[in-house]
Amino acid sequence: MLTVVRLVTAAVLAFTGTAADPVRDQQKWVLDALNVEQAWASTRGEGVTVAVVDSAVDPDVKELKGRVSSGPDMSAGAVQREVRPGRHGTAMAGLIAGSGEDDGLVGVAPAARILSLPMAIDDEPGFSMPPMEEDGPAADSPLARALRYAANHGAQVVSMSIGSYGPLRSEREAVSYALGKGVVLVAAVGNDGQTAYAREKSTSYWSFPAGYPGVIGVAATDKQGRRASFSSDNLSVLVSAPGVEVPVVKRGGGYELSEGTSSAAALVAGVAALIKSRHPTLPPEQVAQALVAGSKGGPAAGYDDQTGFGVVDAAAALDAAARLTGAKRSVEAGVKHFGEGEDSPVPTRPGPDPLRLGLYGGGVLVALAMFCGAIVLLNQRKE
Repeated sequence: MLTVVRLVTAAVLAFTGTAADPVRDQQKWVLDALNVEQAWASTRGEGVTVAVVDSAVDPDVKELKGRVSSGPDMSAGAVQREVRPGRHGTAMAGLIAGSGEDDGLVGVAPAARILSLPMAIDDEPGFSMPPMEEDGPAADSPLARALRYAANHGAQVVSMSIGSYGPLRSEREAVSYALGKGVVLVAAVGNDGQTAYAREKSTSYWSFPAGYPGVIGVAATDKQGRRASFSSDNLSVLVSAPGVEVPVVKRGGGYELSEGTSSAAALVAGVAALIKSRHPTLPPEQVAQALVAGSKGGPAAGYDDQTGFGVVDAAAALDAAARLTGAKRSVEAGVKHFGEGEDSPVPTRPGPDPLRLGLYGGGVLVALAMFCGAIVLLNQRKE
């Protein structure tokens, strides 16, 4: 099967900020939509590493300086090559963990670290890498290699603003492996909401890795919290986040505006990092549950395939995560409490009741003795 990996940013717009209108003002609506500043009262992502599976992250931009580690080129397999910093990966890393240095862009988890796992080239038309073919179950795709590397090198969250139209067995297995290691996986659902197919069928093609079970699929919303027209709509959508006119860091420094589910996914990966910082042992499925429970502005029916359960609220998600961990503690405490009382009686062994069996046996013996006695008396009378 051939699969082309795409970076799923729809467009990059001109940045309109000036000296009197800095990037922090431009991004205020994004932080407000996610209720990030309230969440920062609890955590800013300390102790968490987020793997960015994307083009390479520029470690020298001021917002990320000193907090980026780089893994090998995941697209090259056994042959390693030098990878240049990419525009898209740098932008996504800034949304996740930008420090706000010198009034610069601030990410959702500004104290988190970034593990850059390059597997795509975003300097060519189409933002893609050459197709790869999976020959049998042993072949690993670049994404499968990246997920295993992230899980084995300390990442607690993986952000994947990439997509392909075909699922691969090696990727499904790598997703299961990472989830089994407790790693939270977040992916963009794609930007196919305005395709001819989507208009005709009222649903979009599924994009992977967002479509794999256990991956948190993120749709894009606008400034009013409505689904962005380009955002893919299908059942891979779990939650949503801002994806229209979102300020991002440029490779080499500076800023620009982005549109796409890429930005939305990176922002939700940042919220997942906040949750893992505050509750490091919370398993991936409960992180997803906390994101869902804390979401706002959801559809009247509770869920739809356009915005999922609603727009992520970082502070509410942290509260939901605390309730989940609290529930676990209360159950454990209850078991201990109820186990400290008087020991229960040993259960009766299966089989006949010895007392009843004895009474029955005694009765049979008495009856037998009386029967024998009657026979003796009859015999004596005959004589």
